[in-house]
Amino acid sequence: MKNVILLTLDAIRKDVLGVYGSTKGLSPFIDSLGDESLIFTKGQTTGPYTQASFPGILTSSYYLDYGKPRGLAPERTLISEPLQKAGIVTAGFHSNPYCSDYLGWNRGWDVFYDSMEDEVEPRIPYIRGDIINTKVSNWLELQVKGGNRAFFLWLHYMDVHEPYMPERKYVDMVDPSLTLSEDEMYDLFENTLLKRDVSDPAKVELLKRLYEIHVREIDTYTKEFFGFLEKLGILKDCVVIITNDHGDEFNEHGGISHDYKMYSELIEPPLLIYGTEQSGEVDKLVSSVDIAPTIIHLFGLEPVPAFKGHSLLPLEDYPEKGAFSEAFDQRSQRGGDIEKDIYCYREKDLKIIYHANLDKWEMYDLKEDQKEQNNIVDTSSAAEELKKRLQPMVRRWVK
Repeated sequence: MKNVILLTLDAIRKDVLGVYGSTKGLSPFIDSLGDESLIFTKGQTTGPYTQASFPGILTSSYYLDYGKPRGLAPERTLISEPLQKAGIVTAGFHSNPYCSDYLGWNRGWDVFYDSMEDEVEPRIPYIRGDIINTKVSNWLELQVKGGNRAFFLWLHYMDVHEPYMPERKYVDMVDPSLTLSEDEMYDLFENTLLKRDVSDPAKVELLKRLYEIHVREIDTYTKEFFGFLEKLGILKDCVVIITNDHGDEFNEHGGISHDYKMYSELIEPPLLIYGTEQSGEVDKLVSSVDIAPTIIHLFGLEPVPAFKGHSLLPLEDYPEKGAFSEAFDQRSQRGGDIEKDIYCYREKDLKIIYHANLDKWEMYDLKEDQKEQNNIVDTSSAAEELKKRLQPMVRRWVK
């Protein structure tokens, strides 16, 4: 039995990685894993921001299954719970407050680090990836010394997330000509990104460049982490799943950051599975709800009834099905406004989006219109059928 590792890269877009066609050279190490990985080319997260996406990843369920969330609902089953019950060692290391012990995410973990009690830099509200790596490597050394029990490890890097303030050494890796000071970087965050001001294309492009530098940064952390596995002699005994929780927008659809929109730059994730002795591109439509069932399968355990996804492996058994996402406005009032809710359903290359509070529909053919600029909901013969597939999920908690 192999160990299973889930590496989630906060806010990283699929299109910044070389394995998905980027030519910017931002992810040389991750790209080097491509020849030994399954690369899923069509995927969808369960939502466009962390609170909406991690229930899909770690509990194989949807964000609004139980109405407006107030922490992790007790009805959900965390991937760590059935694994721990089966005797698998479970460990999680991250620095995202939305997945903290305080909100109920510390269930079924033998070791759980969420940084909530640690001091962070005034302008960087998370623990950097190199520190996460140090904590993980220390745990791995103890784990290897402790015996032969299989383990599940989840680690999460926050470093691509705003505010975009990369250290100079990473700036020099990508663009040595960039001479912004930390104050100037933070000013872009406070006065452009936080205000969702896209009126100056040059500033938006500058923010995107800083974001890309962070991509290069987390690639170095990923390389360092794989180096730990190699040094300990356990890389050959591990399957590593690499994905994101959501992406970021840079004015592709009139905004910036990751708000409640359902366009590809936010909800179409990278997804690689390394170490299964299978490789190559997989063009089946998959969802982040499929990650936890895949982990269960890799450990040879029986499927978890509460999980709503399907194991991605074996590939030949994966069913053809649609992918669903949902979210609501998190910014207009404290705690978010669930009355401003949005839903998305995709089958093959057709995606339909419903703004419930506006009773407004959008539909896109992602094969012909990858940038989602041509709304075909009023002209497509498939629109009514996709609407029927989506509608049972709309405000289902009040029905």
